[in-house]
Amino acid sequence: MPVAAQTANAPAEPIAAPDPTLTGDTVTVAIAGAWLPDYEGSNDYRLVPGPAAIGSFRNLSFQVLGNRASIDLIPNRPGPTWDVQAGPIGVINFNRSNLNAIDDVRVRALGKRGTAIELGGYAGIGKTGVLTSPYDKLSASVSYRYDVNGVHKSGILTPSVNYFTPLSLKAAVGLFAAAEHVERGFARTYFDVDAAGAAASGLPTYTARGGWKHWTIGLAGTYSLTGNLLKGVKLIAGGSYKRMLNDFGTSPVTAIAGSRSQWLGAVGLGYTF
Repeated sequence: MPVAAQTANAPAEPIAAPDPTLTGDTVTVAIAGAWLPDYEGSNDYRLVPGPAAIGSFRNLSFQVLGNRASIDLIPNRPGPTWDVQAGPIGVINFNRSNLNAIDDVRVRALGKRGTAIELGGYAGIGKTGVLTSPYDKLSASVSYRYDVNGVHKSGILTPSVNYFTPLSLKAAVGLFAAAEHVERGFARTYFDVDAAGAAASGLPTYTARGGWKHWTIGLAGTYSLTGNLLKGVKLIAGGSYKRMLNDFGTSPVTAIAGSRSQWLGAVGLGYTF
């Protein structure tokens, strides 16, 4: 489910996607349109384009999904087996960095935020051949990344669970669940309303603490229009639901100007070679 990052903040969790470890060394490139909130916590939505690339080269798998990129530096072994995963991860956080992309005048009045570069790593474990066939895969991972250019000066911890299964030679589906725990700097940057912000926006003052920010569930599917899952043009679609938690759900940015419920949908075309 590729999503864009030019005018809105794309999700930073891992997204259920065709698993390259099940198909050998292949690369899928895709372009899609995504319907997503104007900012994290918004109840206004917009359509944005976004690229993606998912694949495996010399048994090292990688993903570039919208504003998120990662690579597994532990080589994959073929066949039904355990897969230990570890490697770097990076996210470009565009949340509220473009006021023209925000419809709500109250949130626009709170001012622009910088674009945060969040870098870190992840570790996980997966098992191929779990439920439906020798080719399905269940995996769990945890990542930690930190803002390295001083926008919110804090870290984000993300545990996630993913399941992927081919349904035939032409179709596959993936499911995922994830959550995010953020430090206080993140909370204050994106969910606080100080006295000046309250005067400008009309929202009440609010001080947010760090903690569990949200949980997310979602699914994605792909269907080959030419060839099969290993080669050719394919249709890619998916969606997710995110629920804002704790101070992040009660912040005026969410509770008054937006919504605790956050939806995302995307559809596009990819090519595997």
